[in-house]
Amino acid sequence: MPNLGSAQLSRVVAQLSADWQARYAHPSLVVETFVDPEYFQGMVYHAGGWTELGQTKGNGRNARDYFEARGRPKRLFARELVRHARRTLQAEHLKSALAPVEAKVPPRSTLKAAELRSLAGHFRAVPDYRCRLGLYPVYALLGIVAWAHLATAPRGQKDLAMFARLLSSAQRAALGVRASADGKYPAPSQPTFSRLFKRLSAARVERALLDHQRQVRGVPPATEIVILNGKVPAYSLILNVVSPVTSPSQYFLGSEVVAAKTNEIPAARALLERLDLTGQFGSLDARHTQDTTARAIVMEHGGDFLLTVKANQPSVQTAVQTHVPDPGSLF
Repeated sequence: MPNLGSAQLSRVVAQLSADWQARYAHPSLVVETFVDPEYFQGMVYHAGGWTELGQTKGNGRNARDYFEARGRPKRLFARELVRHARRTLQAEHLKSALAPVEAKVPPRSTLKAAELRSLAGHFRAVPDYRCRLGLYPVYALLGIVAWAHLATAPRGQKDLAMFARLLSSAQRAALGVRASADGKYPAPSQPTFSRLFKRLSAARVERALLDHQRQVRGVPPATEIVILNGKVPAYSLILNVVSPVTSPSQYFLGSEVVAAKTNEIPAARALLERLDLTGQFGSLDARHTQDTTARAIVMEHGGDFLLTVKANQPSVQTAVQTHVPDPGSLF
């Protein structure tokens, strides 16, 4: 049969994406293959419309995640299975058929060893809660937590332990993990992170983060509005955290966890004790519209307040509507 190789190859390529969809529940957009130039020239791929991208480094797989140099580079060929496949893969947001696949990809980070050492080094000022240091100094554990945040990885204790296992020994060493008796740099376990969060000084971690922000971004602007708002972080599940940030520059100014059987009001007042609002507006939502909070902003912290009045405080709302002139629309 004339052109047997390219004819069979075209049939395989035409069927590949549908088979992949049936087996792995997502389509394939690009296919690639390697040709050993010592034995083949890749003419069937040239005839089939494939693009030669260049040569590999010549390394061969020796284990699951380890390659060794073998000095035999291969020629790499690739072909799009659908039109504009490269444009689709380069898009900021994948199409709906591909998004679930990307969600399963383990978190990645491009930080180098020197950057990892610098990242963990910012937490060296946080005191260790243990009398005897083991394999995992506090600054190393906090460095792993910070790296997981930068890599947009889940940050529950179990998730952090899994994230730490994905790191290489060199990466764990750069973060400050110490070598065990066998010379390896092990990954901290879930109980290790549980003890960290239970016994760590949150105030000292906050101070380290603020010092790092000041080093990277400088001093927060003294004229911007400071917004205090409560949120339930994605990985805390139940904890409500109140945090002040400047707007529009988005400087982080601290955080306070809402205590059990209370609400955001005491947490916001505790945060105000740590803020200097001289010459600034402090803005909070309607639940904080109370004279005690307003007085503290003005009399104790040198600022002015922007508080929301809604129908949940009908007497205050009536007083404002009666005695305060309507400024009209600002937009």
